[in-house]
Amino acid sequence: MAASAEDRRRRRTRTAAAIGALVALVAVLATVPLLTSDYQLSFMVNVMSYLVLTIAWALFSGTTRLVSLATSAFFGIGMYTVAMSIKILPLYASFALAIVVGAAVALVVGVLTLRLSGMFFVIFSFGLSEMIRELMVWWEINQTHTMGRYVYVPFDTTMIYEHLLGLAVVVFLVGWLLRRSRLGIALLVIGEDETVARQVGINVPFTKVAIFIVSAMFMTLTGALMAPRFSFINPNFAFNPLVSFVVVIMALLGGLQKLWAPVLGVIPLIILSERLQTQFPFWYSVLLGLVFMVIVYFLPRGVTGLLEDIWKALGRPLALPRGFTGPLLDAWAWLSRPIFLPRGLAGIIEERWLKIMPRANEKR
Repeated sequence: MAASAEDRRRRRTRTAAAIGALVALVAVLATVPLLTSDYQLSFMVNVMSYLVLTIAWALFSGTTRLVSLATSAFFGIGMYTVAMSIKILPLYASFALAIVVGAAVALVVGVLTLRLSGMFFVIFSFGLSEMIRELMVWWEINQTHTMGRYVYVPFDTTMIYEHLLGLAVVVFLVGWLLRRSRLGIALLVIGEDETVARQVGINVPFTKVAIFIVSAMFMTLTGALMAPRFSFINPNFAFNPLVSFVVVIMALLGGLQKLWAPVLGVIPLIILSERLQTQFPFWYSVLLGLVFMVIVYFLPRGVTGLLEDIWKALGRPLALPRGFTGPLLDAWAWLSRPIFLPRGLAGIIEERWLKIMPRANEKR
């Protein structure tokens, strides 16, 4: 009982420290618009938007182990819903409508497709984005006879950043609470083995659809908040499939072990993406694919996995039975050994020459 009470006290202390650190970090980030230039603020908007998308992706894919490429579909739904409704609805009503539309699409897609697994779900999720994009292109050309929408609202970059910061805090808290709930435990069991999850009484379809809808709502709202940033939006821009791949790369680079891990993947890749798009615009996709291959091959557990391995190595005692002088003596003995050349350099040259040149009888 004493040990149990001590463990609970430690957990409460760690939780209070984590909440305090999060509050302090949010307070610092809230001052960004006051201390940065327009370019730096634009950079932070990109960071916050991809941070929300990556954490939202990890809520579903990081627990169920189903790799989703539907991020661009829900991001585009949010952006295009605002672009289509902004002339007839107030801005925040457009945001609410975008969330409803995104949740409805996620419900239909989840019920119909989450029975799939592995590569089949990956292919379908990618096809979903392309299908919605082509449908919107067809609609704009044949029904409205245009190829895009203008978005002019009094919602500047500072307001976009502040709303995205608040959304990042919300999605982080949702993930934190989820991992400590029965639903989070059920998702982890599903990710390990769906058959076992069914045998222990978990409603696998309902659980997967529920977290898929939650993830999609955050992605949709992120797209809706980003819509006022651009003056003109068309289907090819809103439903850009590159968004889905970038989010997956960021999540894998940061790692899926910790909820804060996407931060370690978002910031480096945004910096790298801006460099690549500026200096190598025609090779951007190819170079991004190479980055993805390097991450998968050399960092299968992401940066957080690498940091955990380094931390364990630092905490492990050094195995030096002969002390620090033992390896030094071994190195000195190896360097002090004479070079074994019984016939000298001339003998080595002669042997090589005989191997290269054919014998006299072989010529005949």
